Amino acid sequence: MEAGGESSDVQVPVYNSTELLVKLQEKWKSGIKQPYPAMYSSVFGGVVVDPALMVIPIDDHMVHRGHGVFDTAMILDGYLYELDAHLNRFLNSAAKAKISSPFPKSTLRSILIQLTAVSQCKRGSLRYWLSSGPGDFLLSPSGCPTPAFYAVVIEDNYAQRKEGVKAITSTIPMKSPLFATMKNVNYLPNVLAVMEAEETGAFASIWVDEEGYIAEGPNVNVAFITKEKELVLPVFDKILSGCTAKRLLEVAFKLIELGLLKSARTGNITLEEGKNAAEMMYVGSGLPILPIVAWDELPIGDVLMTLHWHCYINKEELRCLLGSGKVGELTLALSDLLWEDMVAGPEAQRLRVFYV
Repeated sequence: MEAGGESSDVQVPVYNSTELLVKLQEKWKSGIKQPYPAMYSSVFGGVVVDPALMVIPIDDHMVHRGHGVFDTAMILDGYLYELDAHLNRFLNSAAKAKISSPFPKSTLRSILIQLTAVSQCKRGSLRYWLSSGPGDFLLSPSGCPTPAFYAVVIEDNYAQRKEGVKAITSTIPMKSPLFATMKNVNYLPNVLAVMEAEETGAFASIWVDEEGYIAEGPNVNVAFITKEKELVLPVFDKILSGCTAKRLLEVAFKLIELGLLKSARTGNITLEEGKNAAEMMYVGSGLPILPIVAWDELPIGDVLMTLHWHCYINKEELRCLLGSGKVGELTLALSDLLWEDMVAGPEAQRLRVFYV
């Protein structure tokens, strides 16, 4: 009987630990191969390879209060790409979020490498979190005795992306600089921004800040090739400092040496400047470059774009005339450079994993 004397045909089972494990394993082994070959948790101090056991305590403050930070490193052909750059950003994010690590950086690094080796994953991603830890359901983490460190390997056949996609300007308020510049788990604005884009048939959205400058996408940076052949990315003072974006600025010098690019830099970019760019792209670890051929249904990289902004041609008329833009040659050249750096670059960027 339910409270109040009303009857119900719902019977809630009560499981012991053995029965629960069986139920969880049935769920995970329902015929769909799960792409999570291994997880580490500092709560029990080791690695598990059974997806049914890849769990986080419900009273972990990262779960119910969002007090946690994370980062990701790519696994490509048995190498971890830019692990140290991502790990440094990870610890900077933790410091901003006032979360201490249960281990020094060298131990975190060793755990991540060992986890990847156990996973046998040769292509995918390594995602890891620092949390204020389990303890209670209050706001303050003072009741959490020890911060927690979690990590999981996710198998995925990442490959270079050369097709063009559409973007929109997000109407979802972007995060304040304090939260945008740390990679924390509070991703509801990011989720809503992606959903908003998908509802219009776009790949993702782009935030523009209160001063009218282009900021970033929901989980990627954006970059532009100007008509003067400059590679320009928004400055990182109000947005996440993208590891891949910064590496792009470094490898772009090869195109500068060839005379194909004039320069590569960060700077403030207005919405009008961005939409008048010759080429445009998303930049992120899992892409690493994704060309953008239309923004708010207007093509990128067509000379008639200038007519729209300066002569006020009707948007609908322009869409009919032009459709989507084309993937730019410099975008593809930068994509090739960055992908080559990821799969065959210098040892400083790629850490070989010795699988067990």
